[in-house]
Amino acid sequence: MRVVIVGAGQVGSSIAADLADVHEVVVIDSDAERVEDMNYSHDVLAIAGDGTAVSTLEEAGVDDAGMVIASTDDDETNIVVCSTVKAISDAFTIARVKNTEYLRTWQRSKKAFGIDFMVCTNLLAAESIVRIIGLPAARDVDPFAGGRVQMAEFEVAENSPVSNVTVRDADRFEALTFAAILRNGTVEIPRGETVIQPNDRVVVIGTPKSVQEFARTVAPDESPGTAEEVVVVGGSEIGFHVARLLEERGFRPRLIERDPERARNLAEKLPDTVVMESDATDTEFLEREHVGDADLVVAALESDEKNLLVSLLAARIGVERTVAIIDATEYVDLFEAVGVDVGVNPREVVAEEITRFTREGGAENVALIESDKAEVLEIEVDDASILAGREIRESIQQLPEGVVVGAITRDREFITPRGDTVVEAGDHVVLFVDAAVASEVTPRL
Repeated sequence: MRVVIVGAGQVGSSIAADLADVHEVVVIDSDAERVEDMNYSHDVLAIAGDGTAVSTLEEAGVDDAGMVIASTDDDETNIVVCSTVKAISDAFTIARVKNTEYLRTWQRSKKAFGIDFMVCTNLLAAESIVRIIGLPAARDVDPFAGGRVQMAEFEVAENSPVSNVTVRDADRFEALTFAAILRNGTVEIPRGETVIQPNDRVVVIGTPKSVQEFARTVAPDESPGTAEEVVVVGGSEIGFHVARLLEERGFRPRLIERDPERARNLAEKLPDTVVMESDATDTEFLEREHVGDADLVVAALESDEKNLLVSLLAARIGVERTVAIIDATEYVDLFEAVGVDVGVNPREVVAEEITRFTREGGAENVALIESDKAEVLEIEVDDASILAGREIRESIQQLPEGVVVGAITRDREFITPRGDTVVEAGDHVVLFVDAAVASEVTPRL
């Protein structure tokens, strides 16, 4: 189908690159330089113009579009784009927003603004952070099959009990599949004899209980669970939502906010959070309040550089783990290299959420691994699927290397996949797929 994307920033360009192989993609952006870059670097048609203008949308062929994605950095622009599109076409509309008030309005009336689906950057980023909290060494966590299946990516430290151990010896969990090992920028599908090396990133798929048990094995010295001491630095929208979601899960976090008025407002909204009014870069304050005793610090200030500074200070005074909001994608690897344990880029998170609506092959849920290295898909198997009615070992042989069946749920019951497991039509299957073969594999599933 034709997909029109308004906004050629990180989110828009990421989605465009993902869709270009299987769809006719048209990108609109007001920045002529971005448009030129898109035309040269992606197999898409990029148009310079105002995405809220009917004439520009008509030039992009919105009349024939099956979907329009409004992904600029301005909430109001994205809402206007979707409203305009609905006035002149029947395309499915997706809007990206940062302000949760717009999301609440849309949730009360799904017809509001002419938007079929809305994604909120700040809320999604906060949810991503909270999923990581409570799983030692986890870098990424995503739920599948209504929460009955979990995918998690763990970084293996040099002193980890699973370091320099074979997958066969490390796999002591009944409901867990070792899906992949990310090593030096490459994706390796592990076998029993594969040795897990220091600094490897191991992707596992299984029940939440098994993933939690594996997390304790990877990092036994870290303390998972709601008893964790979590400090949120910054009362931004993301910081607020992190604290609120932690409260809902039984945590009693602390939050540091410099602005007195904002601090008072947060204290009223967060009854189970201790809100402290101070500058989080003040080392005397951090030591006085025993922030160094925290298990985890979330740096959620409005500046990437300040989030880096806070993370480094926290690590220096003894905090076990740091998670930082990093707005600039190009900084994520750099910040993690110099001391941030986990960097969360809100734009990457929202691009991943939109991707699952635009993926060919009926994927019900999609999680991207390391942005573009691989993906984890949840599908409902039908009679036409290559998996249906066959043992897994038989169907996998007919697919390219880089595909792993990670979990199966049947009638809401979890099934650990083995070579002789027969997949049935109606099963929900969670698979790991190397990005290099994703476009070939997905339509066959």
